[in-house]
Amino acid sequence: MNFTIDGNNLYAYTAGKSMDPALPTVVFLHGAQHDHSVWGLQSRYLAHHGMNVLALDLPGHHRSAGAPLTTIGEMADRVVAVLDAAGIGQATWVGHSMGSLIALDAAARHPERVSRIALVGTAYPMKVSDVLLEAAAEREPEAIALVNAWSHSTLAAKPSAPGPGFWTWGVNQRLMERVSQRNPAKVFLTDFEACNRYDQGMAAAAQVRCPVLAVLGQRDQMTPPRAAQALLDALREAGAPVSIKVVNAGHAIMTEQPDALLDALVAFMRH
Repeated sequence: MNFTIDGNNLYAYTAGKSMDPALPTVVFLHGAQHDHSVWGLQSRYLAHHGMNVLALDLPGHHRSAGAPLTTIGEMADRVVAVLDAAGIGQATWVGHSMGSLIALDAAARHPERVSRIALVGTAYPMKVSDVLLEAAAEREPEAIALVNAWSHSTLAAKPSAPGPGFWTWGVNQRLMERVSQRNPAKVFLTDFEACNRYDQGMAAAAQVRCPVLAVLGQRDQMTPPRAAQALLDALREAGAPVSIKVVNAGHAIMTEQPDALLDALVAFMRH
C-alpha cells in the first residue's frame, strides 16, 4: 500500500489486505538500513489472522521516497501521519533496534495512537561507536559488512527462516546493499546518527503507561540484553506493565528466531 505523506510516497506492506478500521492494527518498524521485508513471517501471519498490518519502509528506505529522516521524533511523527492516511486511530507498534526507539518515543508523545509497544533488540542509550559512524560516512560497504557480522549469532541459524536454501546472513547483507543502491543518500549514516543522538529515552519512559514487551537476543552484540535493563526498569517505575522474552539469537532476531518472536508477539497482543 502506498501513501503520499508530505509530498513523497511512503510504502507499507499489508500482505495484500485492505485496512479494516474494525480490526486491531499492528505497525512494524524496521531498524537502520533495513525495510519492511525483515518482518516477513510475522507480518504475513498477523495479516492473515485477524489484524491490519502496516510494515513500513521509512522515508528514504527501499520503496519509500524522500530523504531519510534525521531524528527519532520525526520518524515517530511520520508514522502517526501514516496512521492518519490509513484511517487507523490506535495501533500496536513493534520496532526493531532503531524502530524500537521510534515506538518508545511515540508511546510517550502520542499515547492516543499507541495501544502497546514491542521493543525488539532494543537498548538505551543506543550509542554508535565513532569507528562505525566514520565507516558509514566514508566506507559504507565496510560498515554494512561489519553490522551484518555483528547482527548474527551464527553463520547458519536453525531453524532459520522457513524455506530451503535461505541464508539469513547473506540475505541481510544483500538487503542493506539494496537500500544503498536504491537511495544514493547516506541512509545508514543518517539512521546511525539518529540513534546516537536520541537522548529522550528516559524522559519518554517516564510517560509510557501502555503494556510493553521487550524481545532480546541472548547473544546480541549490537544491543545486548544488559543495555536495555535501565530503560525497562524506568518503564516499570513509571507504571507500564513490562514483560521480557529472551531468545537464543543475535541482533537479527526476526530471522534467527522468527517463530519465537511471532509467538511472543501473538501472546502479547492477546492480553
